[in-house]
Amino acid sequence: MEMAEDTFQEKTEKPTPRKLKKARDEGNVARSTEIPSAMILLFSLGVFLFSGSWMFWNLSEFMGGVFRNAGTLHLNSASLLPFLSKVFEHVLSVLMPLMIAILIAGFAGNTLQVGFLFTSKPLAPKLSKLNPVTGLKRIVSLQAFAEIAKSVFKFIFIGGIASLVVRNEMERFPYLMQMGVLDIISFIGEISLKICFYVCLGLIVLSALDFAFQRWHHQKKLRMTKQEIKEEAKQTEGDPRVKGRIRQIQMETARRRMMSEVPRADVVITNPTHLAIALQYQHEKMAAPKVIAKGAGLIAERIKRIAEQNDVPVVEHKSLARTLFKFVEIGEFIPVNLYKAVAEVLAYVYRLKETSHARQ
Repeated sequence: MEMAEDTFQEKTEKPTPRKLKKARDEGNVARSTEIPSAMILLFSLGVFLFSGSWMFWNLSEFMGGVFRNAGTLHLNSASLLPFLSKVFEHVLSVLMPLMIAILIAGFAGNTLQVGFLFTSKPLAPKLSKLNPVTGLKRIVSLQAFAEIAKSVFKFIFIGGIASLVVRNEMERFPYLMQMGVLDIISFIGEISLKICFYVCLGLIVLSALDFAFQRWHHQKKLRMTKQEIKEEAKQTEGDPRVKGRIRQIQMETARRRMMSEVPRADVVITNPTHLAIALQYQHEKMAAPKVIAKGAGLIAERIKRIAEQNDVPVVEHKSLARTLFKFVEIGEFIPVNLYKAVAEVLAYVYRLKETSHARQ
């Protein structure tokens, strides 16, 4: 019956640190794919702004040289591979800054969101992934609709930005007929950079909103029922009933050990009905008297009864009993400010013992 009730409980509780850590270890973290995309575009734009002219000039000079010497090239099965390798190496060396920027941007975009995280668990095969019902739920989930909405928004946004930039440059288009090839390419590059710049600004805003949504959705997916919170507490801290029983056994063991020390006491001080404190003082071994047992209520009655059975003097001293019970723990020596009061009690006890021995 309890299991049936747990099944229908609403997941209203925030995920515990333990569940969040388990989800992270499994690679289940709040991650926006828009942040790496925006950073890659931003870094690429920076590379083109600072070294785009050099890259274009270098590639155009190299390709121009290839075309100018095309008539002198004699390519065959033996020379084709070295020629292509040389072209590839040159193009790679020119594009290397852009490639490094893309790698750094992609790495930074993910690290800023989730920190350093490496796990192979998401790649592990799961039978649940083959379940058509589970697959259908993923298709019609809130996450899927959010991805569709983002794609539509990006398409409309990028198209709108491109049309606005092109419209603002329309007055320059008639002059393209009078420009050379390099000037036309430069004009196209300028417009492309403008479009990329405005798109980048829009993607930064979109990525921030998407990251906030992903964090909210991730927390929502990991929510727990109150019963799950209780079960986790049992797993991590133990069943409260078992812990309570263990504490009870420990207290009973400590109490029995304490009671076994009462016969060794020199005096038991009471207040007189509610408190009892057993003191031991071996002047050759101890710097001060020590509390070896204490208790209130029924425990105090047991201490007094054991003391009487073992001929340990029981002395009534209300204020001293209250102070010892409140401020001195079992196994501790009495503080300096109680030396005088305890010394008076011990002196009284020793006098009683001497009188008793004298009568015998």
